[in-house]
Amino acid sequence: MPNAYFLVRAVVPPALRDEFDHWYATDHLPLALRTFQCEKAWRFWSTIEPNVHYAFYRFADMAKLDRAMKSDGLKAMIADFDRAFPTITRTRDILDLIDERDGISTP
Repeated sequence: MPNAYFLVRAVVPPALRDEFDHWYATDHLPLALRTFQCEKAWRFWSTIEPNVHYAFYRFADMAKLDRAMKSDGLKAMIADFDRAFPTITRTRDILDLIDERDGISTP
């Protein structure tokens, strides 16, 4: 079964970027990995919108992602984020991988 991804997009005011970046790297991302029991996680800063931060979490399949999204752990993580950065808005999305290709070997 293909991978499933959880995406969080946060809009971070420039004055909070360094603090947010440090907190996400040292606190929130490690917590997310433990809580979600996901396979892998990535963080990105947009180069088009410099105040936009993305976090991607990869799960083996949609069933595992669905369990994580319904967990009390996710609720606790959302509350922790809200306490740490109440003014930062964010959106979430769930992505179901339907196609993956290797650009090097594709004719």
